[in-house]
Amino acid sequence: MFKKSSVVYLFLFLSLVFNAQETIKVEGLIVDKDKYSIPYAAVSILLKSIGTASNDDGGFVLKLTQENLNDTITVSTLGFATFKIKVQDFIKLEEKIITLDEDVVSLDEITLINYKFYVKDALNNLKNTTQRKGHQLNILYRRFSNENGVSRFLVEHYLKVYDRGPTSNEFEEIEVVESRKSNDYRFAKKKQTFHAAVMIAKQNPLRKGIYRNDYKWEVIDDTSYDGEDVIVVEGKEKENPNKWIKLYIGVDTKGIYKLENSMHNAVYIYKKNKEGKLVLSYHNREYIFNEKMTPYMKKLLKLNSNMMKLSYRHEAIVLGVVTNRKKIRVRGNIIKRKDIGDYNIKYNSDFWKNINLPPDSKFYKRSAQQLEKLFDIPLENQFKLIKN
Repeated sequence: MFKKSSVVYLFLFLSLVFNAQETIKVEGLIVDKDKYSIPYAAVSILLKSIGTASNDDGGFVLKLTQENLNDTITVSTLGFATFKIKVQDFIKLEEKIITLDEDVVSLDEITLINYKFYVKDALNNLKNTTQRKGHQLNILYRRFSNENGVSRFLVEHYLKVYDRGPTSNEFEEIEVVESRKSNDYRFAKKKQTFHAAVMIAKQNPLRKGIYRNDYKWEVIDDTSYDGEDVIVVEGKEKENPNKWIKLYIGVDTKGIYKLENSMHNAVYIYKKNKEGKLVLSYHNREYIFNEKMTPYMKKLLKLNSNMMKLSYRHEAIVLGVVTNRKKIRVRGNIIKRKDIGDYNIKYNSDFWKNINLPPDSKFYKRSAQQLEKLFDIPLENQFKLIKN
């Protein structure tokens, strides 16, 4: 009798564990009251260090379990009131659409602010407004290599990054955990002499240092974040006005919620973690350059010029932030002078099916279609066929 009961209890226990770990796909769309999509909004379960960002169509996906049903989804972005809803309540919605309410700010009041002091205070206050203690960023990193506007090579890495925020010059450790890549159809097989993710930090003006007196500053707009008024301050270099920086600064906290930079048209978006400290949520940039072609290549590609326009389009989406020191696991494996496309890690299809990948954006779909049409090979097949 005892043995029978033990078997039954064990079966029930294992069934409960299995059900608790079964993946629940939570997919939705973020829009404003006029049904316009809201891109790059931070979508998080703050207490569990789970998150993603909406794509440029406002879509998002979270891969959760039964254990998350009572957790709260938090959606935050500039210009709108922060939205919260329990996972189980969101699942019950007939239409999985989150409508954010605009958070109106009076520009008349904002223009009275001494914005020069706000820039100074915001930069000096980074140590208080951002997550300075060591933390782990789980990042989906993408690089599309384009030639004359056509995508010819895609690399995606799932990274674990050990960081101390914008007050440090660079990431302390980067671990490439998983990888997938397309066939390399490039004619000009340019390589970067570093892993592209290191430039998220190295090229960030907040980390490099912004010399305020080198810029002419002006308030150009206003918005809000999580109930706080935010001013948008643009600084143009005095010696070269074509070079500029835009800072989205909280009026009360002096936190910098977003940075835009003329260098590579870079964008950095930050969100609050559960302690209220700002951490990276999303980043993109595009490095554009020209490469001289040989007469043979010029003829083969039917170019009108000896130069071909090349670009690297980078995107980093933070899928999770770990602040508990006991749970941080980053084993640096970046190799110096090695291009992101040269890391040979076996493609793990199960892994890529189960992480919180955002829905494919218009840009991603267009680029993927270009890669597929070159030789009529589906992108998923390319991932599987690449020999590592």
